Amino acid sequence: MITIAQSDRVQEKSDQNLNNNEIAEGTTDPETSTTKYPYPKSIFFIISNEFCERFMYYGMRTVLVLYLTRKLFWDDDTATIIYHLFTTLVYFFSVLGAILSDSWLGKFKTILFLSMVYSCGSILMSLTAMPDLNIPGREFTIVALLLVALGSGGIKPCVAAFGGDQFKMPEQAKYMLTFFSLFYFTINLGSFISTLITPILRSDVKCFQDDDCYSLAFGVPGALMVLSIIIFFAGKRLYKVTPPAGNMLVKVSSCIGHAISRKMKERKTNPKAHWLDYAVEKHGQQLVNEVKVLLNVLVLYIPLPVFWSLFDQQGSRWTFQATRMMGFIGSYEIKPDQMQVVNPLLILVFIPLYDVLFYPLLSKIGVRRPLQKLTLGGILAGVAFLCSAIVELQLEKTYPVLPGVGQSQLRIFNGLPCAYNIQTSIHGADETFPLPAMDAYEDKYIDVTERSNFTYVMTPTQTNAECPEFRGTFHLGSELAMSYFMTRQSEIYEYEDDPNKSRTGDPLLRILVNSANTVSLKVTDVVHPDRLVRFEGNTTERDLIQLVSSTYEIEIGSFVESYVITQGAVNTLFLRETPTGEYISKDVVISEPNSMHMLWLLPQYIIMTLGEVMYSVTGLAFSYAEAPVSMKSVLQSCWLLTVAFGNVIDIIIIGARGFSSQAHEFFLFAGLMFVDMIIFMILAYRYKSVPTTEPTEQPKNTDE
Repeated sequence: MITIAQSDRVQEKSDQNLNNNEIAEGTTDPETSTTKYPYPKSIFFIISNEFCERFMYYGMRTVLVLYLTRKLFWDDDTATIIYHLFTTLVYFFSVLGAILSDSWLGKFKTILFLSMVYSCGSILMSLTAMPDLNIPGREFTIVALLLVALGSGGIKPCVAAFGGDQFKMPEQAKYMLTFFSLFYFTINLGSFISTLITPILRSDVKCFQDDDCYSLAFGVPGALMVLSIIIFFAGKRLYKVTPPAGNMLVKVSSCIGHAISRKMKERKTNPKAHWLDYAVEKHGQQLVNEVKVLLNVLVLYIPLPVFWSLFDQQGSRWTFQATRMMGFIGSYEIKPDQMQVVNPLLILVFIPLYDVLFYPLLSKIGVRRPLQKLTLGGILAGVAFLCSAIVELQLEKTYPVLPGVGQSQLRIFNGLPCAYNIQTSIHGADETFPLPAMDAYEDKYIDVTERSNFTYVMTPTQTNAECPEFRGTFHLGSELAMSYFMTRQSEIYEYEDDPNKSRTGDPLLRILVNSANTVSLKVTDVVHPDRLVRFEGNTTERDLIQLVSSTYEIEIGSFVESYVITQGAVNTLFLRETPTGEYISKDVVISEPNSMHMLWLLPQYIIMTLGEVMYSVTGLAFSYAEAPVSMKSVLQSCWLLTVAFGNVIDIIIIGARGFSSQAHEFFLFAGLMFVDMIIFMILAYRYKSVPTTEPTEQPKNTDE
């Protein structure tokens, strides 16, 4: 039995109805390559090619949304839309690839030519990520993604079918089944390894003076894509190549179009029992009957896109969710995009478990029929999104408080050795509050108009030459966080603060120094094997520094202090120089570090994968069993289109930007999935299998 996982990771197998006695001119006689060996030698080139290609696709896609936000500086919503638009195009181009293969080029040339387009896109993606080349990042990234989508989508429906073409039927039928199982295992293996490795290449390798290396994360999969072309071409002399024989999808479309056109013209003068019967004269009764059966099955496909709209968010919304969590297990740090490796790993485990354990257990509670299993798979996807929404609700408790419309925030850092009483008109009447020496004051909720100025008087509680009185104005505004640093120079340093966490999940640090003179400042990562200097400047530089979770040495002149900063934290460290030249420091947490662990995402990944295997495998097996043999390739194209339309749903909902809370968006998708499955259950209940009579003789060289 051939098991088929989700249509992107595990490509669908079409029934092979080839006349294997006819071989295209110039190809190898299968007798010479199949009688001595149980498997055609050519399939090893095809399997190796597929591993490299899947490594490229999933490796690039794993780190894509982080690249779009961290390097090209698109916001999360825009990056998510681009990600799902890219996925949509991959599946739309799959239909184009099938038409090219079956109608004009044949499988071999389609795979070869579109793989070259694919490689150009992957190479361009890596080059664009090299900052030293000064390539316009956003524009060329879009071009690269279009090329990759065309290449990956175009070859998707061809490779597995081309492998099936290599077998002599029926003599090698059992070996072909083993080939497809190995082929699908290879796809998941390539996905698993690339999803595990590319985040490491992105994060742990440093290049071009950056703390990461996206060019390598894209470049290694790109190199494997080039290698896949070399491997595929190397087996050319061994391949059995069948010429294109016409695409059934085109024939079906023509039949439906002709029937609709004739019905509109003749519905009154020439009524028919079924609207498709208007196409009998041109397309024949056999094709019309088979299209009727096909459309009967396709009615059940109407709700299917919603599942894929949830499933494909593993690489977008769920990855962003992981960036807001803590990933350390001991000394090892799980990268946010590495969480995606859970899915292909679990697929490899769950597919055999379903046959030997899960399905027997489900049968005991009455879940036996294919449409029941498919419904349960969709429900599990909805449950997975309920889990992600619950996790998000807990995460929201750890998010920083940001000033909203009509609100402002105020922070005052006292870098002096004296306590102060501060009088201000912020809350409508003069109020006074204390601010101890080397301490900070914070007010996160101040009602303001578009721009509001508030006077202040800061009076020291004791007479000291280092501690003057301060008078001035707080310049607050809607959605602004303003901070003020009191220094010995009888002045207050004013700056616009940013309490929001880094979009990368890395910690942020601002260092304020109150010293008599400008001195050098150095921040060194002491955990890094080479004691990496993360920042070097002087004490007048007060901008936020983006670091990584680690232990640091803060060096100011001859003064050295150890400092620990963790994932997601936003901290302000301020220091005061004493008369003896020493420094006293105070650490203020502006936004708390990430405290919820990424492993809390495991339940939603596990449930989603359980649903995926049941939904995809059962759905395809059922529809393939119900459809006529000649319609298998059409069903494959329609299945791929359900994935494309699922990503269109993501683009519409996320593009509307109708939710201020990510949890609410997750609840919406979960609810949408449950409603969708109710509709599917109604369609399934009304579904009646339509028997079909297969032709006694199959046409020659019918493609998949």
